Amino acid sequence: MNEFDQAIQELEIYGFTLLENVLDTDTAAAMRESLIRCEREHGTEHTHRGTARHVSNLPVMDRIFHQCLDHPRVLPVLEHFLEPSLILGSLNSRIVRPGDGYQQLHSDIPVYMLNMATPVMMNTVWMLDDFSPEIGGTRVVPGSHKSGLGGPPEGLDVKHEVQPTAPAGSVIVFNGQCWHGGGANTTKDHNRHALFGHYRKHMLVFQLDPHDGFPPEWHEGLTERQRQLMRMQNGPGALHAADAHFR
Repeated sequence: MNEFDQAIQELEIYGFTLLENVLDTDTAAAMRESLIRCEREHGTEHTHRGTARHVSNLPVMDRIFHQCLDHPRVLPVLEHFLEPSLILGSLNSRIVRPGDGYQQLHSDIPVYMLNMATPVMMNTVWMLDDFSPEIGGTRVVPGSHKSGLGGPPEGLDVKHEVQPTAPAGSVIVFNGQCWHGGGANTTKDHNRHALFGHYRKHMLVFQLDPHDGFPPEWHEGLTERQRQLMRMQNGPGALHAADAHFR
């Protein structure tokens, strides 16, 4: 079975899949260095369901991140579930430092939008460090995308979560309904750096508007597919009916 078919099968059965070595070592390292700079200049403390550092709206921070939006090994998997008309909801980062604990398990889809037939949102986790349980790798609960619940019921002891282990440059793709959460970083001196790409069906609005602060001179360097994903076919700042409330 080829990688694409394997990924589709795993997403349908488990709710997530792991694509190893999507980015080469040098590219992952360059993204990591850029993210460290962005965190220093724009990072905020993130306390939603757990502590970590957070950098929002990375497409406006550095062009190096644009290649993640339409990567040929990742985007076709997302299109299979969300259709080619999908949009980028947001591309952010979560940096887990030594001493940061577990993030509460959750799904990224409101309960009223849960759909057992087909998801309305999909997520990607781009590993910029080697992921392991010790460094705080992302936890996922296989099969939870079929639960119809936005997270574990109160009092449930979740015993079957997994933490995919893979080298920097690898990508976890998961159904937005799949319960997931950041791991605890138990190392002494290693931050865990990762990018989180959030994709949505086309009828939905952005989670974060990529037009907000997007340098106009970068538009020419975007691929046509990247422009479509960010609704920038007519340039940054151009109104789109679905997102008019942003601007």
